[in-house]
Amino acid sequence: MIRNYTEHASNERTFLAWVRTAIAIVAFGLAISRFGNPQGEIWSEIGMLGSGAAVIVLAFIRMRHVRKRIDAPETLDDDSEPSDALLVLMIIALFVLIGAFLIHVR
Repeated sequence: MIRNYTEHASNERTFLAWVRTAIAIVAFGLAISRFGNPQGEIWSEIGMLGSGAAVIVLAFIRMRHVRKRIDAPETLDDDSEPSDALLVLMIIALFVLIGAFLIHVR
């Protein structure tokens, strides 16, 4: 049996949720770039692909950090890390960009 199985499973589910978020960011960005202009703007597509990739990389870093904390023999204080803050800031930026797009379309 894996030691701390439930904690590890929870950590992996959180990572997969961030991966789903990244896929949604990429898909939404590609859909928006094709929405107004069939030829699309290459920079918006590259930006959304880059944003999705950044979310996956940051989520992976976070998962590895949490895995090490779960496996640590000593009890550690619960602390946040820079990758958590970056993930939250990227999601906030995404909502700001969606709002700007909706204002622009109207």
